[in-house]
Formats: sequence, C-alpha cells, structure tokens
Amino acid sequence: MTRTRRGRLWGGASVAAAVVLAVALYWLQPWKLWQDETVREALPAASPSVPGAPAAAPGAAAGPVTVARGTLISHEHSTTGAVELIRLPDGSHTLRLTDLDTSNGPDLRVWLTDAPVKEGVAGWRVFDDGKHTSLGKLKGNKGDQNYPVPADVNVAEFTSVTIWCDRFDVSFGAASLTAV
Repeated sequence: MTRTRRGRLWGGASVAAAVVLAVALYWLQPWKLWQDETVREALPAASPSVPGAPAAAPGAAAGPVTVARGTLISHEHSTTGAVELIRLPDGSHTLRLTDLDTSNGPDLRVWLTDAPVKEGVAGWRVFDDGKHTSLGKLKGNKGDQNYPVPADVNVAEFTSVTIWCDRFDVSFGAASLTAV
C-alpha cells in the first residue's frame, strides 16, 4: 500500500470516528451526570391557570390537601425523595416532588402512570407499558418542585409516579401513590 493511500485511509477513518463520537456525545450527554440543577419551589396556593380547572367546591378546604403520597425508590439511577398528589383550593391537582435527589440525564420527564412500582431491574421499563401521562420535563434533579396536573386527567386512574428518561425508555426512580 502506498503512503498516499494509507494517509487517505487514516484521514477518512479519523473523520468517521469524529462523526461517530459527536453523535454519541449528543445522544448520551454524559456531562449531565456531573451537573446538578437544584429547584426550590414553594407549594402553590392555587394552580397556575390550568385551562378548564374546576371551580372550588362549596365547603372545600381553604388550603391545599394531600390526597396521595409515596416515597421514591431507585431504578436505573440512585433516586430518593417524596411525592405528593395535592388538591389545591380551586379543585385542581399538582404533583409535588420534595427532597428529590437523582442523577441528571437527557430528556427526563415526570410521569403519572398506572403501572405497579417494582424494585430493581424489573421496574426499570414497566411505566410505558400501560396508561401514563407526562407532566413535563423534570425541572431539576434536586430539590422541591411542582407539576400541575392537566384538568382533563382523572388522577384516580394513576397509581404511581416515575422520573422517566424518554431518550432511553427507562425509569430513573419511581414511587407508588397511596391515598391518605
């Protein structure tokens, strides 16, 4: 093989390797594992204008009422914290994460689901098998945060919450919701 041909092969291989590396870095976003984003939101007194939110029922509680709660367990990544499903005075619902501590990652979402929470690897991928609704992107991987539940969602149909990685279809952590 001539020196010129060998140089072109190495050049082509170098360009291909650089493209593969760039795509892998974009897809995996490994730097997020070392970036923490802490969110400290107070519990809302009323839902932030959720279209179609029901009006407060006569005789309803004057403040927020916790209707279900749970404790996060780890799945793909170490995850701790608590979840509460809260009915606000206007009749709307908010899901609240408190003392959340999980890894950061690409495309993390907060989901309400009807799937049972299973420990270990058996629970990593069950949440997209049944009914689920996304409450939006995870605001931060640490802290206290609120996620308004859309007015057309029947919260009684959901029994668990997951921090779901949409990119890799895996749960970072999850909690069963228990009525209080």
